[in-house]
Amino acid sequence: MSHQIALNFEDGVTRFVNANPGETVADAAYRQGINIPLDCRDGACGTCKCLAEAGRYELGEDYIEDALSADEAEQGFVLTCQMRALSDCVVRVPASSQVCRAGQGSFQARISAVRQLSDSTIALSIKGEALSQLAFLPGQYVNLGVPGSEQTRAYSFSSLQRDGEVSFLIRNVPGGLMSSFLTGLAKAGDSMTLAGPLGSFYLRDIRRPLLLLAGGTGLAPFTAMLEKIAEQGSEHPLHLIYGVTNDFDLVELERLEDFAARIPQFSFSACVANPESQYPRKGYVTQHIEPAHLNQGDVDVYLCGPPPMVEAVSQFIRGQGIAPANFYYEKFAASAA
Repeated sequence: MSHQIALNFEDGVTRFVNANPGETVADAAYRQGINIPLDCRDGACGTCKCLAEAGRYELGEDYIEDALSADEAEQGFVLTCQMRALSDCVVRVPASSQVCRAGQGSFQARISAVRQLSDSTIALSIKGEALSQLAFLPGQYVNLGVPGSEQTRAYSFSSLQRDGEVSFLIRNVPGGLMSSFLTGLAKAGDSMTLAGPLGSFYLRDIRRPLLLLAGGTGLAPFTAMLEKIAEQGSEHPLHLIYGVTNDFDLVELERLEDFAARIPQFSFSACVANPESQYPRKGYVTQHIEPAHLNQGDVDVYLCGPPPMVEAVSQFIRGQGIAPANFYYEKFAASAA
């Protein structure tokens, strides 16, 4: 059985290749038109050294210590000319996609649904036969072309790809180019283009408790991650804190309740920053992070929200004197016309 290898390049582009049983990752990539930097195929030069971030694999014993030390192998570094996948894997390549001749994928699709979830949030779904070939890691984003213009906007997937359909949560920005299209012109059947996937913010193998922190439409990558976790399961506790500015910004709570029913050990809480809110839990996300959530540092933290929130959370965690095992974050800012 072949395995899917996600190659993440340093410029944010991700490409997927299929590795046949016994085939090295370097050979699989080359067979599919992607040139991972390589000076030998004998495990002697170290040129093809990458970091395996997820998945099971074997390296064999044919490489030399100068190319890959025991300490590096323990940390997850691999020589792709020696790496043979035993499951789907994620590999970080320390080179740009251009150097490796692995440009972004480009896809055509059509709008299948546009829903105004609140005054501030739009749910967009697009579908097309081409999208059935789209692969991405939960948490990643694409660049969506704005119909009627030559501009694009970056949005995280809020769902996995199913039957050629994907979804997004989009902030309704007054005067925003995409917002104006979606609220005033868009209709089912309209054509849209997307390029990607992109980004280093994605769900890794779950090896310890997770703390997920979402601000506004920064909830989108987490709903995609939770769909994946619901499929594959998790042995570790997962807690999501979802913060917004106003009551009307709260969306997808029923969906989160559904995840809580489907995923053992998953819990969530939401909070509203506006002191005039009628929602029971008020304040900022940092006010609702409990010591147990940080688990004395044995925790992976995922954070997606506007830059001030990312900075505030980073300062809060440092102030606790705790260093999480891993801290992954993505900042986003709305674009006007």
